[in-house]
Amino acid sequence: MARNSIRADALARLFEQSTRMVHSAGHSQGLFPAQWTALRYFAAADQRQRTAISLARFQGMAFGPVSRTVRTLITKGLLRKAGSAGKGRAELLELTDQGRAILASDPLLAVVSALEGLDDPQRLALALALEQILVSMQPLETADASED
Repeated sequence: MARNSIRADALARLFEQSTRMVHSAGHSQGLFPAQWTALRYFAAADQRQRTAISLARFQGMAFGPVSRTVRTLITKGLLRKAGSAGKGRAELLELTDQGRAILASDPLLAVVSALEGLDDPQRLALALALEQILVSMQPLETADASED
């Protein structure tokens, strides 16, 4: 797919198609995309940050929906409470053996595999572009939320 240029609207449609495919793939192993995101977060986060409130901050979401996701993962045996974080009522959470095992089937691994096929300059260019998209969309989310 050698191109010299691509219009921004065409690239936006490619990006949308990619994100929809990733989201759809997140409906697997009896989990929803938000649950996969939570499992990935708890697998990678520093121990002090393994709380539901830290996950909510990481995702830029309200605590209520994140708390429900965490409770569901505990009920499914994929997460467990691991004591107090020392900050009021925040509880530390950790993956169970079953939680670590299910991450071996993480649907995001297909994206990892595709990205491994890119060379370093391509990965860096993609990373910079994705960061720019995230930064430029942040004010839109804040503005939309304040209009409600």
